[in-house]
Amino acid sequence: MKNKNLILILGFLAIFSLCIITMNVEKNFFEEQTSLTSATITEKIEWGIKRSDNHEQPDLGTKNKKLIEEYEGIAMGNKEQKYVYLTFDEGYEAGYTSKILDVLRENNVKATFFITAHYFNTADELIKRMIDEGHIIGNHTVNHKSMPSLNDEQLKEEIMKLHTSVYDKYGYEMQYLRPPKGEYNARTLQVSKNLGYKTVMWSLAYDDWDEQKQNREEYGKKKILENVHNGAVILLHPNSKDNANILDYCIKEIKNMGYEFRSLNNFEK
Repeated sequence: MKNKNLILILGFLAIFSLCIITMNVEKNFFEEQTSLTSATITEKIEWGIKRSDNHEQPDLGTKNKKLIEEYEGIAMGNKEQKYVYLTFDEGYEAGYTSKILDVLRENNVKATFFITAHYFNTADELIKRMIDEGHIIGNHTVNHKSMPSLNDEQLKEEIMKLHTSVYDKYGYEMQYLRPPKGEYNARTLQVSKNLGYKTVMWSLAYDDWDEQKQNREEYGKKKILENVHNGAVILLHPNSKDNANILDYCIKEIKNMGYEFRSLNNFEK
């Protein structure tokens, strides 16, 4: 009888110990998963490129490239085709967009203009002209906030409030989105995709956005023309007087180099 009781006690202790071990393993697993989920939600990735020489495609970074491709975004086109895609980020109007539109019309080039709510509220005639002349209007969010800093509901509001405003006013439905400041993560890409948007990054840009760095037209030409490449998604800022002045020259030179300007609607991977 004593042996039997001892066996029962030992069996109970073994089962109890196993339960404790299992609970600790599950607890650690849960904490690890929670930590990973939290990191994924709050992670901020900053878009960047490493330029190449001789008009070769730049290095977008393994992580950047993988994420954009996974969520069916756009960053750089086909390596074999001499196609380039011209895009502008319009946070506010500085008085140069009309001239830029003149140059695009004269050179028969269609571009994409990513606008904010401020631009929507202050540049009605210019937006209407962009649409009438066959350019694409893209979403740059309402307030130009870093997307990873917003929760899902805030993200949806930043995107869809502007989307609805543009549609109601112009009957135009936007489908391309550029994350403000080039800051994003997997979650923001997924939210954007769920809302019907294709995220658009870039593979050629320079520090043209800084209005304190103007009167550098030769510098701007050099940065654009020396770094153009097959599949280039070019990002320029229309608040730059230099860009307005050099755009015609750059477009003509890029064409002379054998490149063809294409709309994002005709993008080729």
